Amino acid sequence: MTATITFNELRKIKDMLPSGSMQRIATELNLDVETVRNYFGGDDYDEGKAAGLHIEQGPDGGIVKLDDTTILEKAKEILQC
Repeated sequence: MTATITFNELRKIKDMLPSGSMQRIATELNLDVETVRNYFGGDDYDEGKAAGLHIEQGPDGGIVKLDDTTILEKAKEILQC
């Protein structure tokens, strides 16, 4: 599933996650933790992979087009616990 979100909204979700959430998401989705961090705006491509997001400059940090919302959905699931 694809989605569009502002960069600031994506970072807000990341910032609200409890400590250890990046590793938890990575483990549950069988991903490298750096790939999960890259999804939320990180840029470590030596260890992690591109996370299927495309940023277009604009207000509120710009628009982020997500090719796959699985990581975002897992993060929202953690926040609901």
